[in-house]
Amino acid sequence: MKRIESLLVRKEETRLNLFKLKSMVRENDSLAILMYGSPDPDAIASAMALREILVKTQSLSKCVFIATEPVVRHQNAEFIREMKVEIQMLDKTDLKAFNLIAVVDAQPTFFGEALGDVKPQIVLDHHPCKTVWHASLADVRPAYGALSTIMTEYLLAARVRIPKRLYTALLYGIKSDTMNLERDAGLEDIGAYYLNFSRANRELIRRIELNQIPDRFLRYFGYAYQFKRRYRDRVICFLGAVESADACVQVADFFLRIINIFYVVIAGIVKERMIIVLRGDGYRQDCGAIARKSFGNIGNAGGHRSAARVEIPIETLRTALDGDLSQEAVDRFLVQRLRRKRHPDVKARANGRESRMTAS
Repeated sequence: MKRIESLLVRKEETRLNLFKLKSMVRENDSLAILMYGSPDPDAIASAMALREILVKTQSLSKCVFIATEPVVRHQNAEFIREMKVEIQMLDKTDLKAFNLIAVVDAQPTFFGEALGDVKPQIVLDHHPCKTVWHASLADVRPAYGALSTIMTEYLLAARVRIPKRLYTALLYGIKSDTMNLERDAGLEDIGAYYLNFSRANRELIRRIELNQIPDRFLRYFGYAYQFKRRYRDRVICFLGAVESADACVQVADFFLRIINIFYVVIAGIVKERMIIVLRGDGYRQDCGAIARKSFGNIGNAGGHRSAARVEIPIETLRTALDGDLSQEAVDRFLVQRLRRKRHPDVKARANGRESRMTAS
């Protein structure tokens, strides 16, 4: 185990950033840790790790976790309860009341106008940078499968005692973001997984993982089976209006388990956005590259080789489809975009709007 710890703290980058992080905190400072969207285990575990480091090494007076959307997935809600974490909503929080603002598992541009004139000083992430932004401490490592791996390095470098609950959170963060090391996992992820695995409450994680799909989501699986379009080794389907983006994620993950299906695109309308979830085996297709190439000029798009997500404002979609949001029209839109064979009028309208879109 000492050998694994040595491997994870060997990086000079981690030690230098940890020194910078600690030097940014003054006595009795308050910290807000922001998470984008509905918090997932990797974001929550990373926020817990950041708090643990600064509470144990510095003198924070207050630390609050904040998200832009409430928790939707049952597993995540149960995980949050077991970790005894409280998360506030961004639209009900005054960020100017905090001395320091940190963003974990995301980047400032993901939040659009939600942050107003507030500029986060600390950004910790593992997603690729799509646009330019600035932070006093910016540690973004796209080669890592999970931010929880990076935060494990920080904890070891800080030489703080890691509670069993935090080991459990970090393990679950790595498991969920890398699909048990099957997706975008590197040597560092494997090392951090092994370290946390040996010290975590694995029985608790297993109990959480067994409760995956709410009963009410079963109708989406039936709908997808009826209306899916299959093109050899890929499946494309528009689910219509769904209660949350998690419905698209659950259906996409399910279809990826079907024999001879290696690439899945599932879309649904959530409030005022169309969410498109891409899943793949990470071998034949690069989901992140496909998302950016196919939808990047009309919405926020990005991700990794085996998992990506697109968000398109509903008004942008209505304009592109002349107001027709029927199953057939949206299916055709998805197929044309993915094949890059767009109708000239749609392409012209999309190009006209490109300068007005803001990146996530």
